[in-house]
Amino acid sequence: MTILFFLIVVLFSAIIHEYMHGWMAERLGDPTARDAGRLTLNPMAHLDVFGSFLMPLLLYFGTAGSLVFGYAKPVPFNPYNLRDQKYGSAKVAVAGPLANFITAVFFGEIIRFVPVTSSLYILLYIIIQVNIMLMVFNLIPIPPLDGSKVILPFLPYNWQVKYLSMERYGFFFILLFIIFGFSLILPIISFFTCLIAGQPL
Repeated sequence: MTILFFLIVVLFSAIIHEYMHGWMAERLGDPTARDAGRLTLNPMAHLDVFGSFLMPLLLYFGTAGSLVFGYAKPVPFNPYNLRDQKYGSAKVAVAGPLANFITAVFFGEIIRFVPVTSSLYILLYIIIQVNIMLMVFNLIPIPPLDGSKVILPFLPYNWQVKYLSMERYGFFFILLFIIFGFSLILPIISFFTCLIAGQPL
């Protein structure tokens, strides 16, 4: 039951994350997400066969339940349509993790009124933890994760070119990080989760 709820929370939190990318892009002048039918919270518009279903199952069974992770289809946007050509892409990128943070804080306010020993507390804690996990993970500066796009405008131009060229290997780097480096960000996830939830589970 808990793992099923965890998976559902991961998917819906990822959808909120992607929706906010499109929402921010539209506010900055790019209608690509809306034109593609992706500026919606309807799960059917965002689910990805591999990232939303196969990857979470493979990770769950491959790690004996110690790690579950998934993602929704990235929302498309055209950076050339943005009014802010220098920092627009960074603003679009940071909107996703920020949405997860706001979601975590929202449920963090609710959980303070729930008894620690109740089942509802556990479910609310999972929602907070998942959203913090998505926020922290996506801010890692590995192309094409959001963190890479946030820092890109602050790099010298020749570094930007080299950085963007790494994007073709992005999925490979991300997979390696999930398997071998995910433990590095667990203390950060735990810190923010406990801070927002008020106390550890």
